[in-house]
Amino acid sequence: MIRAVAFDVGECLVDETREYGTWADWLQVPRHTFAAMFGAVIAQGRDYRDTFQEFQPGFDLYEQRQARSAAGQPEHFDEGDLYPDVRPALAQLRADGLWLGIAGNQTVRAGGILRSLFAEDVDLIGTSDDWGASKPDPLFFERVADVVPFAPDEILYVGDRVDNDIRPAIAAGMPTALIRRGPWATIQWNTDDAERLPTMRVDSLLELPEQIAKLNQSAR
Repeated sequence: MIRAVAFDVGECLVDETREYGTWADWLQVPRHTFAAMFGAVIAQGRDYRDTFQEFQPGFDLYEQRQARSAAGQPEHFDEGDLYPDVRPALAQLRADGLWLGIAGNQTVRAGGILRSLFAEDVDLIGTSDDWGASKPDPLFFERVADVVPFAPDEILYVGDRVDNDIRPAIAAGMPTALIRRGPWATIQWNTDDAERLPTMRVDSLLELPEQIAKLNQSAR
């Protein structure tokens, strides 16, 4: 039975369109050009960070984040960047008695923003910077299993990427939900792994309560 739900952040809870647009601006690259290269890099199965290298060889994302902050242009997201189904879905899952967490590859700064947005909505917020491990490293999902007060097979991990979310969560013994939005899910959706690996596939987080209820009912 599913007793807990842990959510990825980018393109699961947060629409990153605006944020990647600001990176294009920082690189002084047209936004549509940056977006096209971003999609091409993902479609080739490469690390999304290679996108920056295409425009600026030797680009160091960590150093550039610091430079943006020093220039008064830090990475940022807020309530307006949340997908519209996030708040109602969390409220319904909470009403259904599920333990809720947020766990994604995020910086310390992003972790602080997440806590300001979701402190009263979830039971835990953990980031890769907090834990010293980034997806798809198995250690990241070990950290998730350590902090959630249920067994791995009772923790549904929800994400938008087969490579970073679904496969490693399954390897950690967790059921999974693949949500169809953002560049990764759009590109990966019709692949064999995206169709056969997840426990459930959804177009909206609002589908989760019913699908979890059905799964739990069948497990009784």
